[in-house]
Amino acid sequence: MIRGSIVAIVTPMSDDGAVDFPALQRLVEWHIAEGTDGIVAVGTTGESATLDVEEHVAVIKCVVDIVRKRVPVLAGTGANSTAEAIELTAEGRNAGADACLLVTPYYNKPPQEGLYRHFKAVAEAVDVPIVLYNVPGRTGCDMLPATVQRLAAIDNIVGLKEAKGELDRVRELLQLPLPERFSLLSGDDATACESILLGFKGDISVTANVAPRLMHQMCAAALAGDRAAAGAADSRLRLLHKNLFVEPNPIPVKWALQAMQRIGGGIRLPLVPLDPAYHTTVREALRAAGAL
Repeated sequence: MIRGSIVAIVTPMSDDGAVDFPALQRLVEWHIAEGTDGIVAVGTTGESATLDVEEHVAVIKCVVDIVRKRVPVLAGTGANSTAEAIELTAEGRNAGADACLLVTPYYNKPPQEGLYRHFKAVAEAVDVPIVLYNVPGRTGCDMLPATVQRLAAIDNIVGLKEAKGELDRVRELLQLPLPERFSLLSGDDATACESILLGFKGDISVTANVAPRLMHQMCAAALAGDRAAAGAADSRLRLLHKNLFVEPNPIPVKWALQAMQRIGGGIRLPLVPLDPAYHTTVREALRAAGAL
């Protein structure tokens, strides 16, 4: 079962936008040393939307090779075309990922039946564990709990990253009769602590990029039911949960990692470096979490 603090890792880039594989290697080793429980390669935070297929696969393979089975690696392989999602998921499996994370198809706004058939088609075409990903704020598409329940009956669909950011949705999902193997995971750092205390199994996190040890400690305490310890850790992280989204992700978190001297400043258009007006805001959050 996938659980704990799972970082949606950035894809480091040089100033010309080329993927910086040595920096990626250093980041992965740092995360493992700091206690991160799993790594998502080439998710939204990893700028999947601007990497071509060759780069996409190369980043997944790089992370898999560095991790060497020390923690689970999830490959972001979603697409708004079912055929493309099948192709990317097969590439993720072939690159050695332990599971694949598939976002709901974006922009074309499929109905619930379309979502069910999309994920069912991918699961049947590629023999790899699949984690669903619902983030309606980005995709314009909300996968409802009833559809999650239908999909959870498919053997190799093993979890959901729920990023709607509403605790009512968390409670609704927890009431579903889901298989034991199925992990409900938060995809919203601001509500992750409470979601895990309520019964979720972990958090696929942006914040973990810059505060991996504290995020691991928060998730571990929440999984143990220790509300006081989880809340204490989360209170130190709260500004990060907020301020890492002052501009669209991953703009602020890449700037934060650059400020921490862990990566360079590369980011790909149409994203741009963090507006200087927000530098102090993000720096204050890093200091509050002890990351600077």
